Amino acid sequence: MLPIKAVITFVTLASTGLTGCAGMGGRPAPAARIAVPSDWSVPTPPVATDPVQYWTLLGDPQLDRLVAQALENNRDVIQAAARVALARASVRASRANYLPQIGASAGVQRDVGDFADTDLQFSGGADAQWEIDLFGRIGRDVAASRADLLAAGYSLADLQRLVVGQVAQTTVSARALATQLAIARDTLGIQDENLQIAEWRLQAGLVSSLDVEQARAQRAQTAATIPALERDLAQAANAISVLIAEPPGRVRAELEAAGTGIPTPPEIAGFQAPAEVLRRRPDVRQAEATLIADTARIDVARAQLLPLLRLTGNIGTASFGEDGLFDIITGGLFAGVSQLIFDGGRTRAQIDNAEARAQGSLAAWEQTILTALADVESADVALRKARERVAALAIALDATDAAAILARSQYQAGLIDFQKLLTAENQLLAARNALAAANAERANAFVSLQQAVGGGWDTGALRGAAGDMDGDITR
Repeated sequence: MLPIKAVITFVTLASTGLTGCAGMGGRPAPAARIAVPSDWSVPTPPVATDPVQYWTLLGDPQLDRLVAQALENNRDVIQAAARVALARASVRASRANYLPQIGASAGVQRDVGDFADTDLQFSGGADAQWEIDLFGRIGRDVAASRADLLAAGYSLADLQRLVVGQVAQTTVSARALATQLAIARDTLGIQDENLQIAEWRLQAGLVSSLDVEQARAQRAQTAATIPALERDLAQAANAISVLIAEPPGRVRAELEAAGTGIPTPPEIAGFQAPAEVLRRRPDVRQAEATLIADTARIDVARAQLLPLLRLTGNIGTASFGEDGLFDIITGGLFAGVSQLIFDGGRTRAQIDNAEARAQGSLAAWEQTILTALADVESADVALRKARERVAALAIALDATDAAAILARSQYQAGLIDFQKLLTAENQLLAARNALAAANAERANAFVSLQQAVGGGWDTGALRGAAGDMDGDITR
């Protein structure tokens, strides 16, 4: 079995023949009724990243390993690769209809009974049948199966794109949870100190028991968030384990022990013009190939209304004994033409069915184009705004951290009451969590943008490995 990456990449080698697959003498696939804009509605920086392995730009070796495992072992990807192999076999089966079908037979006979001839009688023969593709029915069926192969290949590529994005975004989310868990545990230690200070001041008669109770409540609330974060981290780790096709446990232990922060995406992440992005998107190419296949099947259905020319022939021999088996050989050749006269509207219904299916495929292709364009612009806006949020929240964290330090020292000196300290530290905790969430949002927005521009599947690693599949398309 070819490697998953090699199977995926063959679609690029074959994609130049998409239009040629449309008809083989039949009708071309209809054009999309959508005007693709020449540029994006939002300003874009120059193209600065190669989207094939965009996750490596996050600088996270653990993420690189997880993505590599997912591409190799993900069970959905393996199923999609099997569907490509199935479609490739269907192309070979369709193309075999160009050739005659030849069969052979042989037998030996002996009579039994009182007056039977006890000599062995040998016989042999062969027959052949060949449909001449006079009106292109076979050619159109081959064109449809070739387009199905392309659609299966692009479906595999799109699944790879989605799986890579899922692994990256789930890993980022897990890193955010681990960061927030560390924040909660760190905050809990500070709140333990505050509770102890409040108890000392109560014993000294400097404050009432209200301070102690407020400190206890604050600590308990923070402690309650830790189990929830641990639960969410375990669920995220287990989701990654499913994506890379291994039992839960190892990934969770690695994430808990890594101590790695949330990855920071590069500042510049440009992308190409809309038309280039659409050519890069495997889901758009899959929808296009499906439309081509369904369009070709309209002509396959229409060909049933045309005459069918078939040549048949047979040859045979028989003799008593082996020596004279080929002394007398008989045979025949027959050329026949058949024409459908009446079938109660069955063929016409099949044509209508094929035309309706093609219309649906055209609408699906157009919808995929619109979705792809919207994905890019939405992800670009999300990344820009996430960067703005990170910058603003970093300032807020600096301010709340300084305020909490001042409040803590002033409370110890008896200059403020515990309520002000409580407010300052709650603001600090919220700011730390908000910044962690914003960092994760920024990294995930980067992943979404790279997915939207068609990143995450390799278009050039095949060449030699997929030569047989390329032959299935071009022959």
